[in-house]
Amino acid sequence: MARPGTPRPDSSLLDDSDLLAVDRDALRPLAERMRPRTLDEMVGQRRLLAPGTALRTSIESGHVHSMVLWGPPGCGKTTLALLLAKYADADFRAISAVLSGLPDVRQVLAEAGHRFAEGRRTVLFVDEVHRFNKAQQDAFLPHIERGTILFVGATTENPSFELNSALLSRCRVHVMEAVSGDDIAVALQRALDDETHGLGGRGLRIAPEQLQVIASAADGDVRRGLTLLEIAAELAGESVAGETGTGDAEEGGGSPGTITDDILAQVLADRTRRFDKGGEQFYDQISALHKSVRSSNPDAALYWLARMLDGGCDPIYLARRMTRMAVEDIGLADPRALQMAIDAWDTYDRLGSPEGELALAQLVIYLASTAKSNAAYTAFKAAKRDVVEYGTQEVPLHLRNAPTKLMKSIGYGKDYRYDHDAEGGVALEQTGFPDAMGERVYYRPVERGMELKLKEKLDRLRADRTRAQRKLKDGE
Repeated sequence: MARPGTPRPDSSLLDDSDLLAVDRDALRPLAERMRPRTLDEMVGQRRLLAPGTALRTSIESGHVHSMVLWGPPGCGKTTLALLLAKYADADFRAISAVLSGLPDVRQVLAEAGHRFAEGRRTVLFVDEVHRFNKAQQDAFLPHIERGTILFVGATTENPSFELNSALLSRCRVHVMEAVSGDDIAVALQRALDDETHGLGGRGLRIAPEQLQVIASAADGDVRRGLTLLEIAAELAGESVAGETGTGDAEEGGGSPGTITDDILAQVLADRTRRFDKGGEQFYDQISALHKSVRSSNPDAALYWLARMLDGGCDPIYLARRMTRMAVEDIGLADPRALQMAIDAWDTYDRLGSPEGELALAQLVIYLASTAKSNAAYTAFKAAKRDVVEYGTQEVPLHLRNAPTKLMKSIGYGKDYRYDHDAEGGVALEQTGFPDAMGERVYYRPVERGMELKLKEKLDRLRADRTRAQRKLKDGE
């Protein structure tokens, strides 16, 4: 086949159809040319596809079922769907929920129906299936039930949230994982050795540690790793062509070249890690950040902050979430945390990126390092539950405002004691709750940070109030 940087085949030996096939193959990306043709060639996914596993056994026997493949980009969802069709001796059809509408779906299903009537099966692969709305997803249901199609949906989002229950009930969900760096390195080496579909025969030289760098930079995505390798190979070929003064390195007598550290630096410049704004990874990472702060682990919290900023998360969103952490998880154990969160938010708003990101970094370190208490958060939730349970309770007369003579005459404000005039500055014998509820305790300070002092004071006041109110009731 014709490969970039190599002479074209002698056209006298090929007919027009052969030349067209050669040209088409040369235009296909390396990742597409190196797509696995058997289950043994797939890298990663050992949990699902190791010899003897249920899914592999069903695929090899040709008895496959409709399924949803959930996993990150480049983990092999499309490849697995192709192999399903191959092992089942079925026709393969693919549509993308990004590009296709309901008319396209109906046409593909109609064609599958005709093949089914002729005794042939169809594996229908739906990429990005979570982008279909409910009506579009429902269109597959009767065809899955009748067996007209073997449905294979691919999604990077949590199917529980993105796919309707009717579709999920008819499919098995298989979770696919990001491919490890070592497994990606295996795929890269295979591409370097393959002379038919890969880069073999070009004499490319790359050190094992450099190959591992590319595998690591692929960030769990085999397709990305192969693309990076292909770009590096093209740059190595171009550098040789420039040195020999010809557009074709092999015809100029030079070797196809070495993938050097300089070439790798060019290829890997400005790469980004996997991050899906608003998707599953987004919520997983903000959860990891919040829980690291709650666990008083500033190092882990700082890592997740850096990950989210690196992935393009809006820093203002992170400032808002960390302000929430200051209120929910730190609370009155360290009231300074809330003000620091507001200050960091304001600092980023004034400085922007990257200078303002340091304020967010300082904030997350402080939040994770300081004393924690969710006592105020828990107390507020308990008070809200009582509001629902007890309904619209009347305000006790002694607590009501009495700005007019009429209000005073009907008892508004009667028997109210002004706390500043009471001994100790607190009128312990009067309640602050509706009569039907009695005294309630919502706020229970923890013995950490500033709440330790609050706990000592409130424990004493609550005990004194209980005694004073009991004494008043006994006197009545």
